[in-house]
Amino acid sequence: MAESFGNAFTIVEVTADDWAAGRPRKELWVAAAKPSQALTVVLAAVPEGWTGELVIDRLTHQQKASLEKLDLKPGEVCKLTK
Repeated sequence: MAESFGNAFTIVEVTADDWAAGRPRKELWVAAAKPSQALTVVLAAVPEGWTGELVIDRLTHQQKASLEKLDLKPGEVCKLTK
């Protein structure tokens, strides 16, 4: 039986394997998935060789409201912009 993605937003920081100016490029992505699944679905969306780790910080109500506007379906991901 398939496992549900849940109704959580999980933030993942990914690091590119192509370093620029001696420093790795980092991006923040959001996954409409439980933390136990978020890393997998985000890494499936970025180029091969990139690495990722979960961002543990709790989201504020305002941040959650902003993420809900993205209208992500369970299991979908989106790169966050500044």
